[in-house]
This record gives sequence, structure tokens and C-alpha cells, in this order.
Amino acid sequence: MDRELEREDDLAAGEIAREQAFVDRVREQLALSARNAEQLAKEGHARGRLGHEGGLVERDAMVFQAAKRIAQLDAAHEGLVFGRLDLRPSIDDEPRYIGRIGLRDEERNSLLIDWRAPAAAVFYQATAAEPHGVLRRRVLRTKADVVLGVEDELLDGEAMAEAGLDLPIVGEGALIAQLSRARDRSMHSIVATIQAEQDKAIRAPAKGVVAISGGPGTGKTVVALHRAAFLLYSDRRRYETGGVLVVGPSGVFMRYIERVLPSLGETAVALRSLGEVVDGVRATRRDEPAVADVKGSARMAELLRRAARQQAPDSPSDFRYFYRDDVLLLDRGTLGRVRRSLMSQGRRNRQLPRVAGALLDQLWRQVRSERGRERGREAFEDDLLNDARFLEFAAAWWPALEARQVLGWLADPEFLARVGEGVITAEDQRLLLKSWSQGFADLSIDDVPLLDELRYALGDVPQRTEDDTDLEGTGLLDGGRDVAELMTAADREFSSGRGWTPPTYRLEDDPFAHVLIDEAQDLTPMQWRMVGRRGRTATWTIVGDPAQSSWPVPEEAAAARAEALEGKQIHEFHLSTNYRNSSEIYAYAAAYARRVGLDADLPTAVRSTGVDPVEVAGVADLEAATREAVAALAASVSGTVGIVVPVARRSEVNSWLASWSEFADDAPHAREAIDSTAAPSGEDRIVVLTGLDTKGLEFDGIVVVRPQEIEDESATGRATLYVVLTRATQLLTTVS
Repeated sequence: MDRELEREDDLAAGEIAREQAFVDRVREQLALSARNAEQLAKEGHARGRLGHEGGLVERDAMVFQAAKRIAQLDAAHEGLVFGRLDLRPSIDDEPRYIGRIGLRDEERNSLLIDWRAPAAAVFYQATAAEPHGVLRRRVLRTKADVVLGVEDELLDGEAMAEAGLDLPIVGEGALIAQLSRARDRSMHSIVATIQAEQDKAIRAPAKGVVAISGGPGTGKTVVALHRAAFLLYSDRRRYETGGVLVVGPSGVFMRYIERVLPSLGETAVALRSLGEVVDGVRATRRDEPAVADVKGSARMAELLRRAARQQAPDSPSDFRYFYRDDVLLLDRGTLGRVRRSLMSQGRRNRQLPRVAGALLDQLWRQVRSERGRERGREAFEDDLLNDARFLEFAAAWWPALEARQVLGWLADPEFLARVGEGVITAEDQRLLLKSWSQGFADLSIDDVPLLDELRYALGDVPQRTEDDTDLEGTGLLDGGRDVAELMTAADREFSSGRGWTPPTYRLEDDPFAHVLIDEAQDLTPMQWRMVGRRGRTATWTIVGDPAQSSWPVPEEAAAARAEALEGKQIHEFHLSTNYRNSSEIYAYAAAYARRVGLDADLPTAVRSTGVDPVEVAGVADLEAATREAVAALAASVSGTVGIVVPVARRSEVNSWLASWSEFADDAPHAREAIDSTAAPSGEDRIVVLTGLDTKGLEFDGIVVVRPQEIEDESATGRATLYVVLTRATQLLTTVS
């Protein structure tokens, strides 16, 4: 037996050494390619000194391409080579190596195949039932430049024998090896272990909408992100020019996934949580569920439309002007008619150039005297447009409005009651006023779609034209930047070294080329309207599981989603295998879903640890019980531990675990667990989250504090608790 184990170890060591030699060769070629790209950039900058426009054009083109290549090469630092295919000799007598990017050697022969290329597709699609000509599939497990191990799958032993080959088979298989890895605070791309049903969704046609559904742990997020990378690879001009918007439920989630696309060589992507979708706005605070339900409802769109059409509070209600022998008057009724006429022509701010003319029309009609008429309309307009009183009145009566300013009007009970009549109830108004009583300096995540709705209803202030003399010596309206400050795209690319940067401001009619929505089942109707504006002409990837929804009126959200996707063809993909949870943990979560009546999509969990979830019930000292449970999990797993608490208890539990160092001093076996592993630091290993914060995340171990309170804290608390119970990959403990 010992000799057999030694032979297996020797076999694995020999294969690792062979793969290490290949990885070393790839790294050398990568360094050479980086040097060549840097040289190309230098040559490009030299072209810019030729003194003619052609040189500038060549400079921009050369530097831009060089900078993109440098950014791509820099992003391929981890797991550059991760796969190998050995095929039937009739197909290819040389192994194909699969990696983050494509790479050629100095003779222009393919050294490494980009995982998105058609030639790499069989790496994900081949199975023992349908090997597609693949004899052996190998996954290389690496850290930095070092090959740590290999995992082989024999897919067609009969064909291998027919070809007279004897390929060694090492390891337990790529998928199971990947599933047993410790989780840290970032999601790693699992491009090496994407299964066939996932690969179909990744490589689906680009047109329309790809909707990916499936229960917890089926890899929906990973598939969606890899699809974004695949689209950028397959049609780079379109998607890099227009940009890809990835929207997730929270800042915690976005930080969790932010490494995935760069690790796949893609940087032309804007990653934004729902509180960051609107340019220039960043919200992280959540409203209490009852308030969020009101702010997210579709009826808020009508309320905000009405608000945007109201006369600005404290604006003048009349204007009296003596002209020659006439007293001219713009009273409340006349101004109301002018306002309605202007509103019928488009959004409010768009009408700013027409305001003065509309008011002058009304005033000129009242000029009756001979002295007033004899000079004519043109002289009349010149007189008023040079009169500060008229100009001040027009500016005060029809000011350029910001969305945040109009949102502020709604904090006035009388104003809210007037625009909310017949739209929202008195109780809804009470909740909104309570939410906004402290002002709008600290917006909630649910305020952001309202701000966007108002911005759209008001319209952008028209940009000044080059004919406007007052532009001379001033900054541009869009961002206040002077033209001389602007850099070429190529210079910006080269100087930053970070690749494409998403625009800091996008006009309302400038949507993205692709929109990816994760945890789509949680979007409120107002959030769907917000995201929909950014994807009118885009292709979409939508990921979700209705059973995990935190929005209490799914029919309303479905209608808003249909409106956002109107006219687009939908391609649906369903994932049925749970790769995240152990079968013991998922059985526990599935039993809960059935018990409370959730209509849940229950995937099949493929991995068993032999460890059942632990219930700690009837505790007298919740703090001590929580500390003990966390310490036990931290000592048992090398990755992350999540402590999930009711919203009302988050500050309390955070105070119990003020610092991991202090906590570990009270739990020596947890300290040993930290000292014995090079996995994430103690500070990174343990995090306190609410139920909604866990959306899309996963941890090696989870401690759920007071699960009944999580269930009771909102109308969708049962779905939230079900989500929480499916976040752990290895160990789960509940403390109640």
C-alpha cells in the first residue's frame, strides 16, 4: 500500500514538474510581450513629435493599442495557465493549453489559448458521454508562478487505447478539487471548472437577453461574469466602446466580485451596486423594510412625475411691468397656462431656452397703446431682455432644477400631500416623511432610483453651443472642465496603466452596450426603471432566483422588468446543480424552504462533508453563545466565517466582536486556526452582515444569530433567511 502511494506521489511530482516547465516558458513569453508592448508605446509617443497631424493619429492609435495590451498582460498575473487538453491525434497531436489570455511564441505559433476562443470551448463542453475528441482534460492548480498540483479527468479511455497512448491520470478531478477550496473575501473566477450547462449560457447568442435562473449555489453569478468577459472577447469593438455595466445588490457584493473580470483580462466594465448606478451618487444605507417597500413601488413614478411638473416652491406667482402706456401683468392663471404649454413640449429643464420667449409672447399680447406698438415686437423684446427685473423674474419662475432639489420638496408635508393625492396613502406619506425628516445629505439605496426618476423627468439642462459668447474662458458645462485639460484617450490609457475607465457622467440618452444584473429577483420596480434607462439599446444578462426575492410584490416587479426589456428576445437558461453547499447544509436549507412554503427551485447538491448543521437553542447568554460558535467555526475552517444577524442587532453584535484580535485572545483555538494558516488575515476572515447583505456571497462557515428575528423583520423575511442558510460551503450553526 505504501509503495502504491509512493508511486502515485512520484507520478504527480513528475507531472507537476512537466507543467511547471511549460508555465515557466509562458511566463518568459509574457514578459517578452510586455516589453514589446512598452516599446510600441514609446514608439507611438515619438510619432507625436513629428509635427504633423498624421503623426498624432499614429501616436494615438499605437499608444492606445499598446496600453490595452499592457493592461491585459498585467491582469493575467494569477492562474495564467489553468488547463490542458490532450486530444485524439487525428485532431491535434500537440496538447492545447488554456489560459486567461491568448499568447503566441516568437514564431507566432499558439502557445496559450484564450479561454473564450472557440478552440477552448471543448475544455468546458467535453464530458465522458460526449468527449468531443478529448482524451484527457487537465486542470493546473497554481499560485503566482508555481504549479501546486494537477487534476485530471479521463474522458475517452477507449480512444486513448486505440491511439496507443498511455496518458497518466492524476488527482480526484477538477470540479471536486475546486469545490473544496477555502473561500476568501473575493470571488475567484472558476473558469477552469465551468460545467457544460453553465458553458451554454456563457456562449449564448449576443442578441437580446440571456436570463439565467437556478437555485442557490448553482454558479449563476460566476456564469454571468464569464459571459460578460466572453462578449467582450467576441465583439470587443462594440462592448468596449459602449461599455459593460454590472449591477449587484450591495457594495459588499461588488467588492466580492471585483477581481473576477480583471482576472479574466477584462477591464472595460463598470461595477456598480444599486446605490451607485446613478453617476455622482453613492448610497450604502438601507431603509427599514416598510419604507423601502413604499419607495420601491411603481406608484412612486407617478408621484415623482407630478413633483417634477410643480411650480418651484417660493417662486414668484406674478409679474407686473409698466411699458410705455401699458401695465403688463403675468398673473397666476396666465403663468399656469404658460407652464402647461411648456411642459407639453418636453421635459422641464429642456424648456429653459423657451421660457423667456413664452413669457414675452404673453406680455406682448397685452401691449395695446400706440406708443407701445409703434416700435414693434423686436424693440419690445430688446427692452425686456436688457431689463434685470424681467430676467430675474424669468430665472426665479422657471429655474434650472436638480433632481436632489426636487426630491427635497417632498419632505414638506403639504407638498407631498398635494402631489401624492390618489397615488399613495396617508400611511405611505407618513413613512416617507419620517425617512426624509433628517434631510437628503445621506441618501439611502432606495432613494437613488427616485433621484434618477426625477433627473429623467426634469431632463438635462441643455448644453451651451459654440455660438454662446459666454463660453469663452469658462469650463464646459459637462463637469466644468476646460478643453485644454482634456487628454487623448491614448494618453490616458498609457499614463494610468489601468486600462479603460468608465465615463464619470453619462447623458440620459447614452446607454451602455451590455447590462448585467445579478440578484435580479430583488430589484424593485423603481430600480428596474433606473437600470432600464441605461440599457435601452443594450444586450442583457439577467441572473436571479425568484425564491430568494426580497421584494414583496413580484407581479409589480415583473411588469417593470418587462417594460425595461420591451422588444428584446429572451433566451432562458436554467442551472440545476448546487456546487456551493455541502449536501448536508443544503438539505437543511431546503427543508426550511419546504416547511415555510417557499416555492423554491431546489438544485441537487453534489458534495458531502459528513457534517450536519448545528442548532444552538435556548441560550441564556447570546453574546457568549455567539462567540463560542464563531470560535468553533474559525478553528475548523481555513477560510471566511460570516456572522449573520437581524438588522436591529448588527451594532450590538459588532460591539461583541470589536476586533478579531481581542476576540481571538478569548478563544485560543481560534487564534491557533489563524496562526496555522496563510489564508485571509483574521481581520478579513470574520464579518458581521445582515441577511440582505449576504446576497450573492459565500463563506466557509456561517453563524446565524436569532434566525427567527431575521424571518420576522420583513414581509419577505422567510426568503431572506432561506438565502442566509445557503451561504455556507462547509459549516453552518444557528444560535437562537
